[in-house]
Amino acid sequence: MFYWLFQQTSEAQSYIPGWQLLQFQTVRTGLSLITAMIVAVAMGSRFIRWMRVKQGKGQPIRTDGPESHLSKRGTPTMGGLMILAGVLVATLLWGDLGNVYVWVVMGVTAAYGLLGFVDDYSKVTKQHHGGLKGSQKLLVQFLIAGLATFVLVRWGGVPPDAPNLNTSVAFPFSRQWLVELGLFYLVFGAVTIAGFSNAVNLTDGLDGLAVVPVMMAAGAFGVIAYLVGRFDYTQYLQVHFVPGVGELAVICAALIGGGMGFLWYNAPPAKIFMGDTGSLALGGALGTIAVATKHEIVLGIVGGLFVAEALSVMVQIASFKLTGKRVFRMAPIHHHYEKLGWAESTVVIRFWIIAAMLALIGLGTLKLR
Repeated sequence: MFYWLFQQTSEAQSYIPGWQLLQFQTVRTGLSLITAMIVAVAMGSRFIRWMRVKQGKGQPIRTDGPESHLSKRGTPTMGGLMILAGVLVATLLWGDLGNVYVWVVMGVTAAYGLLGFVDDYSKVTKQHHGGLKGSQKLLVQFLIAGLATFVLVRWGGVPPDAPNLNTSVAFPFSRQWLVELGLFYLVFGAVTIAGFSNAVNLTDGLDGLAVVPVMMAAGAFGVIAYLVGRFDYTQYLQVHFVPGVGELAVICAALIGGGMGFLWYNAPPAKIFMGDTGSLALGGALGTIAVATKHEIVLGIVGGLFVAEALSVMVQIASFKLTGKRVFRMAPIHHHYEKLGWAESTVVIRFWIIAAMLALIGLGTLKLR
């Protein structure tokens, strides 16, 4: 909104102190982070009290999980609404509302957040951790992701040196590694978005475990979006230029700020859980940003922790169905380490360290070309 006002009031730029600063993405990115954090923190206490009253027993706790989790009974869920509120307000205030990438990412985030809300509501009302059927959720996720990918392909910016970039997969380490998928890219993009959303959802099992790596990944992709959206930087780094995508740095900053505000209340012992409302939405946002910036493969590196969590579940299911034996004591893999005797805080902090390393490695791919 403020950026739109800046564009409409050229005469005000000369006499309103600091008004000209709104033309810089870096300034609006910083303001977006601060705004999202303030909204989430300000919303926190009253929202959590209201959720406790409305939810009663709170989020159901798995009885077959680690025994230490039983003490969390009564903790409300749907805390992801705090993050989403911060992201929405910050993006509307500081983002370029004429940018198609902004609307696509926010559309996916909101739609996935609504899906997660329905799932959380089902869990709370039924007092069962199952929620919606997995097939129902996957179908809706793929439909949303497919539509978002189509919009990006159809109306996304196309650089003159790579006219087929919107339907191609770019590989790290070389600008020449570009695979044209044509219409099949719609499937690839949908799998990327929906798959990463579910990967973040599976990771959200311990206090603070998912939100901090999400913030790290958002920080990495904020840098990527800004650089990929600048023609001069893409020429220097030998990466593909995507016109207009730099504006997504504002949303990435909002994800970090909203996550920081949520972590204020989610730090152990958590006063509220993110729930599917937050995890599905945040994963969907990052997946969409990766598709928009043409860094889908790099998302697998930056978000490697989430990929590992998802793979641990798939391996566990496949092994049990084929051999009747389990590879891990419990999946996702963070529960495996709890079953081995690691304290929850130990698992969380060590996974944070891994996530930070992977984010840095992912950023490193920009230069190794």
